[in-house]
Amino acid sequence: MIESIDYNFIILFLDSIFLQGDGGIFGFVGQGRTALGSDNPIVKGIIPTLFAVTGFGILLNFFNSAVRKKMVDQTKLKRIMKETRAWQKERMAAMRSKDQTKTAELSKKSSYMNKMSMEMMQMNMRPMMITFVPLILIFYLVLPQLFSYTVALSPIPLNVIPGDFFHLTCTAAQAADPENVCTQENELYLWAWYFLSSISFSGIIMKLTKTSMNLG
Repeated sequence: MIESIDYNFIILFLDSIFLQGDGGIFGFVGQGRTALGSDNPIVKGIIPTLFAVTGFGILLNFFNSAVRKKMVDQTKLKRIMKETRAWQKERMAAMRSKDQTKTAELSKKSSYMNKMSMEMMQMNMRPMMITFVPLILIFYLVLPQLFSYTVALSPIPLNVIPGDFFHLTCTAAQAADPENVCTQENELYLWAWYFLSSISFSGIIMKLTKTSMNLG
């Protein structure tokens, strides 16, 4: 059963998969110098780049929230969320206490609750169909011209997911490869800084625009 999901996070995560340079699973950007960024960016210097990329993240978050607010009935969405969460909580309590009568009674509503959860998912995913393509076009047509491949140096590696699927920072092997965009170990990719800064401001912006999934 689906409970609280931050669909802005899903959009950002999918965007980041498309943006990832070395080892991107879709093959859109390939290896080496085809990663997102420029050898001769318009915006130069670490500090201006950090603030500019963060600004892009904030603006695009506002864009996502505006589309979401326009397309999603927030009152209906929160009503469905409240109803499904209350049912889930009550059902789990009955199962823990081994109250077979109560569990059976609540289980009769499973079909209805599954329908409500599916409707909630569709309501949240609908704005993504509108925002995803424009954001990808911005990422590939605008960002590569404005910024360099890597924009900051992390004190620690941020590649918490094993393998080459989702790298946020450069590895030692990549830094040692003269054909790679990385020049130092733990350099932060342009797309990675965008992803992290967007995630950082996503919850705040959703609260400001009243599109948060938090019932509290």
